[in-house]
Amino acid sequence: MQNNLQRFAGRHRRKRVSMMNNNRNRTVSPGVTQKRTWSGQLGMLTLTGIFTALIIIFTAFIGHIPYGVNGGYVHFGDAVIYLAAAVLPRPYAMLAAAVGGGMSDLMTAPQWMIATILIKPLLVIPFSSRSERIISRGNILATVVAFLISSLGYYIAGLVIFGNAGGFLLALPGDLLQSGGSAAAFIAIGRALDGYGIRKRIK
Repeated sequence: MQNNLQRFAGRHRRKRVSMMNNNRNRTVSPGVTQKRTWSGQLGMLTLTGIFTALIIIFTAFIGHIPYGVNGGYVHFGDAVIYLAAAVLPRPYAMLAAAVGGGMSDLMTAPQWMIATILIKPLLVIPFSSRSERIISRGNILATVVAFLISSLGYYIAGLVIFGNAGGFLLALPGDLLQSGGSAAAFIAIGRALDGYGIRKRIK
């Protein structure tokens, strides 16, 4: 009986020592900080939800300026769409753009909601999330292509919804302000995130 108890106690001590050694091996060395990474489908869906919420906030609430005819408005939510396009894989960025833009119009200009759901994901296409940096030459040029897609898309939508062929010229100054301001914000925020090394944390 005593021998059995001794063998049991010995096995228990060896197990505790092994667990302590494993925990010690996992401990981060002093002065080294663990960086949060976003990876896998769950991480991508979480980031997509965050970008969707930010698109709604910066489209429907912050910087929301009614402009022009037919219930249009100027906003800077496109800057968040550009960031999503440069950070997330394309399908996730397009989803964030469609849901974020569509929900914003549902709350503020529902007559444009269907058009927005169709147009905003197209703004993602010129951007690339494969670079190690958000702000690359290609992504800067992509802001110009996105402006053309947005202007042409909403011009066609205005024709279909309201039959107004003259709305393009009336809306052009607002489009330039919105796209130019969004591009400037995208570049400024993107450079800050590049300094933080955000692209290396998303896999």
